[in-house]
Parts: sequence; structure tokens; C-alpha cells
Amino acid sequence: MATRTVASRQIGSSLHAGLAVALLIAGLALMLVVISSNAALTDMWGAGAMLGVYAGLALGLGGVMMLSSVVVRILERPRAKDDKDWLWRQVVSLLPALLLALVVIVAVEGLVRGFAVPFAQIPPPSAVLAKLFEARAVLLRDTQITLLETLVGFAVGGTLGFFTAVFTQRFPFLERGLMPYATLFSSIPIVALAPVVIKTMGVDWESKAVVVGITVFFPILLNTARGLAEVNPLQLDLMRSYAAAPSRVFADLRIPNALPFIFNGVKTSAVLGLIAAIVAEFFGANGAGLGFRIVVEIGTANLDTVWAAINIASLVGITVYNGLALLERRVTGWHSSFRSDS
Repeated sequence: MATRTVASRQIGSSLHAGLAVALLIAGLALMLVVISSNAALTDMWGAGAMLGVYAGLALGLGGVMMLSSVVVRILERPRAKDDKDWLWRQVVSLLPALLLALVVIVAVEGLVRGFAVPFAQIPPPSAVLAKLFEARAVLLRDTQITLLETLVGFAVGGTLGFFTAVFTQRFPFLERGLMPYATLFSSIPIVALAPVVIKTMGVDWESKAVVVGITVFFPILLNTARGLAEVNPLQLDLMRSYAAAPSRVFADLRIPNALPFIFNGVKTSAVLGLIAAIVAEFFGANGAGLGFRIVVEIGTANLDTVWAAINIASLVGITVYNGLALLERRVTGWHSSFRSDS
């Protein structure tokens, strides 16, 4: 009886997944047919074509929703202990989001073309993709400059933030005197800070690295300090009962306890640092950088290049964040947030 139940569930899940894929393919195909016809909202045929785009969007969204429920069922199955299983689950969990992005991009292409939206307002996604290929050399150089600013600023600011947190934990008078100011200065908007730093240091990449360093300093400081302080009192008493030296308590108890907090600050700071570098380039750059490219191209109404630069910045941010999340799992896999309840 149990075998029949399991088999019926597997068949039902397969049919559900098949219907979801069919809806998704039908929706995408309908929208692509309308796009290929180049119909605009100027006559009855154009109005019907736009209804086709809406219908295709509805079918595509329905397929993604049904497929998402299938993915949830897959992810609810008991987990294996190896990293391969975790990587496979991550890929499966991303599938609905990727398919949703595909459906929305195709729908936007159809709607922009159908409503004949001026290119200077909203370029179609196909134009943005073409610009990504056409201007790849320039955009690659801009990305390299922005990454250089981000990495140097992140390395310096993150290191200073970490060691400042260590000193505040080791010397309580520093914590009482410094942490209130750290909390206060962490609320300064980067838009207000960037022009001041660039006016003082010039428009070279070093000034943007300083802005990034200031931006990432405070999240890493506050998260690290919290992690070092929130130690289980019983564990701390046990270490003291063994007459452990302060350096041993720090290395064997406080640092492992603080690792999840540190990674939380690092992941947040990595994204904030990239944003800070791009925003800082708005106020002055030496001829390169994603922020510089956005400002220059938006001034000449080249919205396809602007959106290409925005997409690259988003892709870099997502890649960096997920890379740090993978490193966090490898380093802090023992933490309760990575354990299976099954």
C-alpha cells in the first residue's frame, strides 16, 4: 500500500511538472511569435497582438508558479550530507527565478515593441543584449576599474574593521568609547560622503577605494564585535576553569562563535562596497568605471548602454554574494543554520 502511495505521488508530481513545462513553453512561444511579427498598437492586428503578449505572459507565469511548487517538493526531501547534494539543490532552487526572469524579459520585449516606446525612454531587452556584445571591450574595462576600487577598499576597510572589533573586545574602555560613534557614523549616507572624499582626494580610483573602505568598515566592525561578545557564558566558564589563556579563549571560542556574524558582515559589505564604488564614480572618475559609464551614457540618452552597465553591476554583485555564501558554508558548515532537521 505504501509503495502504491509513493508511486502515485511520483506520477502526480511528474504530471504537475509536465503541465508546468507545457504552459511555460506555450507562453514563451506565443510571445515570441508576436514579437517576430513586429506588430505595433496602431490597428486591430496590433491590438490583437498585444493581447497575445498578455496571454503569453499569463501562461508563462502560471507555468513558473506550478514549477515552483514542484521545486519546493524536491527541496523538502531529506538532504544528503555531501556538498554535491547541496550544490544540486542550489541549482534547482534557482530554476524558478531564472525562468521567471526569462518570461518577464520576453514580455517586456513584446510590450516595448507593441506600445512603440521611444528608445530613449525604455530600450528593448534585445537592444541591451546587443549593446552588451557590441561594447564588451569598454564595459569590461569599466568593470575592471570598478572591481579594483571595490576590492582594494573592501580589503583595507574590512581588515581595519575586523581588528578594531578585536581591540574593542580585548579592551572594554575602547568599546565604551568607540562603538557609539561607530553606530553613529555607520548611518551616514554614501551619497553625502562620496563627493566630499572625491573633492579632497581627486578623481582617480584611489578616492573611490577610500569611499568603499569607509562604507565596509562599519558593518564588519559591528558584526564582528557582536559575534565576539555573544559567547555562551557556560562555555566561557568552562574555558576559565581549565585556566585557558585569553589568547586560547579568543582563538578556540570567540573566533569560531563570531564566524557567522563575520560572514554576515562580509556578505553585506561586499554588496554595499560595489554600490559605493559605483555611486562614488557618479561624482568624478578618470574616464572609466561602471558608474562613470552610466552617467556619461545617460547624458547622451544611450539607455541601452546604461542598462547594459546596470546588468553587469547586478551580475557582479550576485556572483560575489553567492561566492561568499559558498565560502561561508565551507567554513561554518557546523552552524545550526546549515544543519538538516531530517
